[in-house]
Amino acid sequence: MATASVAKQRTSVRVGVQKFGTFLSGMIMPNIGAFIAWGIITALFIKTGWLPVPELGGFGNNAAGTPNVGLVGPMITYLLPLLIAYTGGKMVYDVRGGVVGAIGTMGVIVGAGIPMFIGAMIMGPLGGWTMKKIDSIWDGKIRPGFEMLVNNFSAGIWGALLAMLGFFGISPLVQAFSTAAGNFVQFLVHNGLLPLTSIFIEPAKVLFLNNAINHGVLTPLGIQQSLDQGKSILFLLEANPGPGAGILLAYIFFGRGAAKASAPGALIIQFLGGIHEIYFPYVLMRPLLILGAIAGGMTGIATLAVTNSGLVAPAAPGSIFAVIAQTSRDSYVGVILSVVLAATVSFLVSSLILRTTHHSDEVDLGAATSKMEEMKGKKSSVSSALLGAGGGTAVLTRPIQNIVFACDAGMGSSAMGASVLRNKIKAAGFPDVKVTNAAIANLSDTYDVVVTHQDLTERARPVTASAVHVSVDNFMNSPRYEEIVELVKSSNAGSGAEGSTAVAEPAAVGGKDVLLAESVILNGTATDRDSAIDEAGKLLLDRGSVDMGYIHAMHEREESVSTYMGSFLAIPHGTNAAKDHIRHSGVSIVRYPEGIDWGGKQVKFVVGVAGINNEHLHILSSIAKIFTDKAQVAQLEQATSVQEVLDLFGKVNA
Repeated sequence: MATASVAKQRTSVRVGVQKFGTFLSGMIMPNIGAFIAWGIITALFIKTGWLPVPELGGFGNNAAGTPNVGLVGPMITYLLPLLIAYTGGKMVYDVRGGVVGAIGTMGVIVGAGIPMFIGAMIMGPLGGWTMKKIDSIWDGKIRPGFEMLVNNFSAGIWGALLAMLGFFGISPLVQAFSTAAGNFVQFLVHNGLLPLTSIFIEPAKVLFLNNAINHGVLTPLGIQQSLDQGKSILFLLEANPGPGAGILLAYIFFGRGAAKASAPGALIIQFLGGIHEIYFPYVLMRPLLILGAIAGGMTGIATLAVTNSGLVAPAAPGSIFAVIAQTSRDSYVGVILSVVLAATVSFLVSSLILRTTHHSDEVDLGAATSKMEEMKGKKSSVSSALLGAGGGTAVLTRPIQNIVFACDAGMGSSAMGASVLRNKIKAAGFPDVKVTNAAIANLSDTYDVVVTHQDLTERARPVTASAVHVSVDNFMNSPRYEEIVELVKSSNAGSGAEGSTAVAEPAAVGGKDVLLAESVILNGTATDRDSAIDEAGKLLLDRGSVDMGYIHAMHEREESVSTYMGSFLAIPHGTNAAKDHIRHSGVSIVRYPEGIDWGGKQVKFVVGVAGINNEHLHILSSIAKIFTDKAQVAQLEQATSVQEVLDLFGKVNA
């Protein structure tokens, strides 16, 4: 079933920058292999490389006395910018847009005479977008048999015009910008100010703005600097794994609860696997720890500047292995020292913060999600509200066949998350369920379940409207993974009965029926949302399913995430921290024939839910099946006795 939004989606500069960074990342990341290939060839075969070869490195003269061209120069000047431009154009208008974008970029390359990565990022999407607009002019108006002629000549003519525009118009502007940006970086380096960039870069990483900074500015400038000097410090401003490693080390020694227990595994994935996103929730639990990341980042940059060290090409992902592989021949001591010192300083500052401050959320990584909402003012989706007390997983009424784990770039956290999910689902006996990973920019509405970090869910939802969205806060060991496995079990095991209106006989959960007659009210007395939550919660309290603390948690949850589901239904429930207040699973139902206002939505049915362990998934699955059937909703509206309601909700007890 498609998820619906409970509130108007919030827009902000941060989200806008995230989207811009995602688009830039979509042009760069698919071509990282080409960057790595260029970096390897450069490190090995240039004049100062490990194995200098004039014919490959592009230095010296051949037997005829003419200069060797080599591979290094043509790859960086032509191959990499054209690949980026083609990818950007293809993102906008498929292959046709990619071809036209690459043609236009050739004009920028020749006009500037230097590697034109920024020019490629402009001309590629511009070529695709303008070609799309031109094609729309005569869409459906071409006589049969002339389509190929018109399509080929229009692309050729417009591509030629774009190439000239790039040569005469775009290349001087981009060249001027690149020169100015390069001069600014040199100014920072010469005046010892480059470490101050960590004040902006480290917080931006935690807010998922790193792609806009890294791929939009640092990588293009770093490539130009590497071509001129054989290496660049800019490749390590954002990719240094030291600051994040220091924070995780501090949790290992001075953390508590689940944060301390999960930190060692997170450190392995972050430092060796290069998935920096895994330490973000640890920072969001304790925002002061951003000072540790900033201090570590500044230390690493200062070390690189003092030792005149750098990489020959981008390190992606930001693993210590990728960093070492791309290190310039004369920079191994400086680069390794920058990582070690960055981790050490970050560890010392973070340890001091952990030891001198107290924060109750530290015992549970799940609480970082709520902290994130409070800190950023973000609203979660309806689909996340369907995860019972957890707040992340929804329920499908069709069998689940395709699950995708999506992240910003599609190669870091998503790959790790997909691997974890895939193994768990296979172990549960569902090898045919396909689990893949992708960049958010490459998603399509073909998946049953989409899993994202909670900070990215609002960007994934528009292009996957018919999917269930699951938000996680911890890429390594999220409790949501186990709940997704249970969701697969319940959805796939019951797929053969889809559409059936048969009602299962009541059964017991934990020795007690989940729904009892005394927990159903046909005519509620509440007149607003809060009093309706009290009314539904009191029914759970009266039958001994919960204590008073759970009702308080139901209100707390509603303030953070609305539980309005659509179809006149709201499902108030407690927060993740309120599970200790549940004595046994229970459901209460209160009907309001005239409806009450629920955050601007009309609600006629308030279903209070309290579930132990994963029993809430079964409860929600049963409720979802009823409220996605208009006929059954109509029956509930017209019911004149409690028994009629029990008959319809019998599956809750099954």
